[in-house]
Amino acid sequence: MSIHPTAMIHPEAEIHPEAEVGPYSIIGPRVRIGAKTRIGPHVVIAQDTTMGEENRIFQFASVGEIPQDLKYAGERTQLVIGNRNTIREYATLHIGTEGGGGLTQLGDDNLLMAYAHVAHDCKIGNHCVLANAVNLAGHVEIGDGVIMGGLSAVHQFTRIGKHAFIAGGSMVTMDVLPYCIAQGDRAELAGLNKVGLSRYGFSQEQQERIKEAYRILFRSQLSLSEALDRLKATHAGQAEIDELIRFIESSKRGMTR
Repeated sequence: MSIHPTAMIHPEAEIHPEAEVGPYSIIGPRVRIGAKTRIGPHVVIAQDTTMGEENRIFQFASVGEIPQDLKYAGERTQLVIGNRNTIREYATLHIGTEGGGGLTQLGDDNLLMAYAHVAHDCKIGNHCVLANAVNLAGHVEIGDGVIMGGLSAVHQFTRIGKHAFIAGGSMVTMDVLPYCIAQGDRAELAGLNKVGLSRYGFSQEQQERIKEAYRILFRSQLSLSEALDRLKATHAGQAEIDELIRFIESSKRGMTR
């Protein structure tokens, strides 16, 4: 274990022998840090945070602090961070609230750039990129492989589907379908994330099916319920289309269009 002598470690914290904690960092109660995770200088991991292996936390990040929610009354909640995440300077990630399920969660292999904010009860998948100063309000859900451009923001309780791309500066107030690009204030769809789909290994056949589904949903003059019925009749059982159908049917805020 490499802990700098100026770091302050709470006696209830558990730090793996292969982890590192840099100068002047503060590790609070009920914090667990996994193997080969590197905590830089001047980092605060306030409380109730579980962190997996091979993460890297840069200077001045604030992790596991209490929510910016007036309803929070000091209840014991958690922040859970997976493996191989990079959290850059001044990023902030807060623990959950009782009313939101008590858990904020970050998956594996994500990059949170400087000043990114992950509020209470957010759920972020794997292989996501939140560029500089991206702001997620409470209860936001981000699917796998999502890329969010700098200075974009997401309204509370909104969901971003798998492999979507959110353009820089966008204000997202309604759910964004998987595989799509959204941009603007307030954000609107701008087509499919073709580059992202190719990078993530979607075959040409899969991309063509997604393109056809997009056409049915947004270019066919059908209502959303009629478009869903057509998708179910023509493409049910195809994983990428089933993902679209599930996402739409479970939406509570409505869809970005």
